[in-house]
Amino acid sequence: MLSRFNFLSTAVKKFTFGSQLRKFHKSFQPRTQVINPDQGTVKGQSRIAKYQVVDHTYDAVVVGAGGAGLRAALGLTEKGFKTACISKLFPTRSHTVAAQGGINAALGNMGPDDWRWHAYDTVKGSDWLGDQDAIQYMCREAPRTVIELEHYGVPFSRNEDGTVYQRAFGGQSLNYGKGGQATRCAAAADRTGHALLHTLYGQALRKNTTFFVEYFALDLIMEDGVCRGVIAMNMEDGSFHRFASHATILATGGYGRAYFSCTSAHTCTGDGNAMVARAGLPLQDFEFVQFHPTGIYGAGCLITEGARGEGGYLSNSTGERFMERYAPTAKDLASRDVVSRSITIEVREGRGVGPRKDHVLLNLSHLSPEVLKERLPGISETAAIFSGVDVTKEPIPVLPTVHYNMGGIPTNFLGEALTKTNGNPDTIIPGLMAAGEAACVSVHGANRLGANSLLDIVVFGRACANRVEEILKPNSPQKPLKPNAGEESIANVDKLLHSKGSEPTAVIRDKMQRVMQNNCAVFRNGEVLAEGVKLIDETYGMLDKIKTIDKSLVWNTDLIESLELQNLMINASITMHSAANRKESRGAHAREDFPDRDDANWIKHTLGWIDPSTGKVTIDYRPVHNKPLDDEMAEVLPVKRVY
Repeated sequence: MLSRFNFLSTAVKKFTFGSQLRKFHKSFQPRTQVINPDQGTVKGQSRIAKYQVVDHTYDAVVVGAGGAGLRAALGLTEKGFKTACISKLFPTRSHTVAAQGGINAALGNMGPDDWRWHAYDTVKGSDWLGDQDAIQYMCREAPRTVIELEHYGVPFSRNEDGTVYQRAFGGQSLNYGKGGQATRCAAAADRTGHALLHTLYGQALRKNTTFFVEYFALDLIMEDGVCRGVIAMNMEDGSFHRFASHATILATGGYGRAYFSCTSAHTCTGDGNAMVARAGLPLQDFEFVQFHPTGIYGAGCLITEGARGEGGYLSNSTGERFMERYAPTAKDLASRDVVSRSITIEVREGRGVGPRKDHVLLNLSHLSPEVLKERLPGISETAAIFSGVDVTKEPIPVLPTVHYNMGGIPTNFLGEALTKTNGNPDTIIPGLMAAGEAACVSVHGANRLGANSLLDIVVFGRACANRVEEILKPNSPQKPLKPNAGEESIANVDKLLHSKGSEPTAVIRDKMQRVMQNNCAVFRNGEVLAEGVKLIDETYGMLDKIKTIDKSLVWNTDLIESLELQNLMINASITMHSAANRKESRGAHAREDFPDRDDANWIKHTLGWIDPSTGKVTIDYRPVHNKPLDDEMAEVLPVKRVY
């Protein structure tokens, strides 16, 4: 009798919905096998012999179908590479869809602009922790990137002369900070990410990109230091799939859900980061977590910086526009870390609003209803739903909330993943690339400027595809994977399924989130961080006590959330340890016991490794690339960062 796990025959079903979406590429002829635990390194796990494993071979595999993943997959398919795009979500549900404000590019549609001014603002915004070669590449590519998106069909808002509309956004200036506020942010009303994601997905389908939708990527397949692909689980039926490829591109987004209050979707669990960490590779700059200044009080939902770009302003309990005290020039459009700290100080000093005096107000009612309807329709609706506010008549209650992770998988500006070996801090990991929020290029350094994230995902998603074209020919032969490749990943799933622990996943996750929220917040100090390290290490130890209630393999959300919790815990632990180690204030990392930036000792990237079995974190560092790519851009030297 067949085991209940042997649900696949050697002829694998072709799933369809709609006209194309789970329909595999015509050349798709996977090979099925049963993994034999006696051939591998995992002993005593006889149950895993019952799981069916399906093998696939592609030139390139992209994990994640947000903006970065879709742009990489689209680029690869256009260039003739046999490409698989694996996503745990339907692509248009990826978190890029939630991006509101816009995408920065020195198009000059609203007045004079220059990509070098954009690069200067980005270096300054990064608090001099951004790599200037990567920043030059991104900002120089920005105008042609936006034009390319417009040609793909992104429905940008328009000026009267038909050019793409651009709005003011935080941290953006003219003439190297000397010429006032820049209007550099190209926008599609306040739903730019939605417009971009749907357009890229449509273009990917048009080019016949192969999608594996609702497949959960488990781990990288590494052989002798080379990334050979990934192993994933089909959430619909519980089958395991090994994807062999010459190039594996991780575009899995951030890990905002490591915190209790965040703007991130519940699916933002840092899966790609954790896959890299479990492979014994480092993650970079995890101490830098961006708090967006304007999350809706009590709900955490994002109110775009574009609201302030259109003329909105913050006020405290006295009605004062307090940002004029903290950033006399930029005011409400100072960089996000500055505005978030300013709000926190106002609340701490008793000038918050509400019964608990624990938040501030974002005022939009002075803007005309026409502007709100045309430029900010989404946030008008969001404010009504989540705070019961009519923005034409009353202010929105807001408070800083976790929004973005500057840290990620270290890469160069070509998208190639890096590690530090034998004293070389820029050692390329063959076969592995990353783009988007999962990557740390690093163009954002210690603090990301608003509207640079949509630019980042598209520029470096495309860069990954371009780099693959430079180093690989389509249909290049591959050696077969080792018979036991992916065995440990299957054993981990089996362990979770048969776990008899005492703590439900939700309980452990809640404890982790509250530790991060309380001990690694907007303001930090040594005592609180030391306590946080102790608490997060204790919480990591609770993973051995996970209680999985659902023992099936078909749409087992309990299992998936447990796997996501394992991933989140790796991200959270490296974040806390990295923050405790950096003894200065820089960008989003604000230490009350070390209030000043220390350029002499701390202009360097943090690298964090973790032992997945114990949770022990090891910290090292690599230098910042402070030299641009070429003489088209001058090096931006560190100065005091003021707005």
